[in-house]
Amino acid sequence: MSDWSAIEALPSSTLLELFDADPSRLDLLTLDTAGIHFDWSKTHLTKDAIDAFAALAKARNLAGKRDAMFGGEHVNVTEDRPVEHTAERGEGKADSVARARQYHARMRALIDAIEAGALGEIRSVLHVGIGGSALGPHLLVDALGRDDRRYDVAIVSNVDGIALEDAFDRFDPATTLLVIASKTFTTTETMLNANSAIQWMTEHNVEDPYGKVIALTASPDKAVEWGVDETRVLPFSEGVGGRYSLWSSIGFPAAIALGWDKFEELLEGAAEMDRHFRLSALHENAPALAAFADLYYTQVRHAETRAPFAYDERLRLLPSYLQQLEMESNGKAVTVDGQPVGRPTAAITWGGVGTDAQHAVFQLLHQGTHLVPVEFIAVIEQYDTLAEDHHRQLLLNAFAQGAALMKGKQADDPARSYSGDRPSSTLLLDTLDARTLGALIAFYEHRVFVNGVLLGINSFDQFGVELGKEMAKAADQGGGDFDVSTQDLIRRAGLAAGLNG
Repeated sequence: MSDWSAIEALPSSTLLELFDADPSRLDLLTLDTAGIHFDWSKTHLTKDAIDAFAALAKARNLAGKRDAMFGGEHVNVTEDRPVEHTAERGEGKADSVARARQYHARMRALIDAIEAGALGEIRSVLHVGIGGSALGPHLLVDALGRDDRRYDVAIVSNVDGIALEDAFDRFDPATTLLVIASKTFTTTETMLNANSAIQWMTEHNVEDPYGKVIALTASPDKAVEWGVDETRVLPFSEGVGGRYSLWSSIGFPAAIALGWDKFEELLEGAAEMDRHFRLSALHENAPALAAFADLYYTQVRHAETRAPFAYDERLRLLPSYLQQLEMESNGKAVTVDGQPVGRPTAAITWGGVGTDAQHAVFQLLHQGTHLVPVEFIAVIEQYDTLAEDHHRQLLLNAFAQGAALMKGKQADDPARSYSGDRPSSTLLLDTLDARTLGALIAFYEHRVFVNGVLLGINSFDQFGVELGKEMAKAADQGGGDFDVSTQDLIRRAGLAAGLNG
């Protein structure tokens, strides 16, 4: 009998039937921690389902693997390294926490020096990175920097020159700080953008362009070799993965733009969620319950996607951030032992911003043929200064959409009928500040971890991103073995010099 048999044998009741059958359902499937209210009552989770997943978690040694991660053991087995992002917020192996604090102190000292004028007048920050080196900082600055941002910040990740030129058009090169974020300091796209930024500064007569460069990297020697003075290199641990790195020196643009106090509050909020994840029983553990719902829909109901919708403009970048976090972490086909998983792994993450998405994609969610578990993220406290109706309508729409997905509506005209019984969960934040955002992001990180452990996969490597990059590099150097279609595309684009033969 497989570990999944009890889960796959769960009865299939509708959501309305589940509410009717259990008056205590709301108490069972809601909890509050770290300034966030979690509601899974509109999912098909039940007490029996939670018990079945808890048994699977015991069989897969979730508690032991969680302790191993926090203890600094090499849980990233394919790369033989620890997973140390929690140490960045003070929850982890003692020497890893101490090293993270030293790196944070170095970052704060450099920010203080910049603010004191050590690098001349600085009015803008041009941050070049890609993947986790860009998505995390961009989310933080966009979400928290709308009222008192101290520097104008541009986060550039795309190698498309238009993205970089947009920043060039906005900024004065003489007062721009160039920040290069690359774990290895060899990332092709990032280093090309960095070289172009240096050229831009040089062409505009910046006397010492390399004197206004900050490097964020786990390979400080490579940064120094490239031309960054060692006093302006901000290291982070090799055990901090890119998509988990915003807590480290990769968070520099947020720390300098928002202020150190906000950066520390971000870390404190994440640490609060770390403690909740470590210390709470599974039936009242937010990351675990969320992962149980994820796995129920992928494994039992065969849902291939899930869709988070942020009903707050400040969280408009959250779905993109979650795409990388979830799909790069758990988009795997083999177990930690290198064997085929034999079942679905990560759902495809997609989503958007409410209420825009209601007029774009909710037609499919309500009446389409795909089962898509939806997640609503909303904030109680109003941030804007307009009439109260704006925020009232925003929240009412979020809550009503979840109710409509569950309840449905029958009509004589089939085109006007809604089947209902479509699941959703809701994350309701008291307010959106640095502390709560830190807790929210840490919740998603731990949710990914639980999913990975129960599926028996390694959530911390990402070899799948390499092949296409290797082939592009080979083509650029005149090599590579390409099919006739790809060869034809390269020739049509005028890039035939990059082909062999």
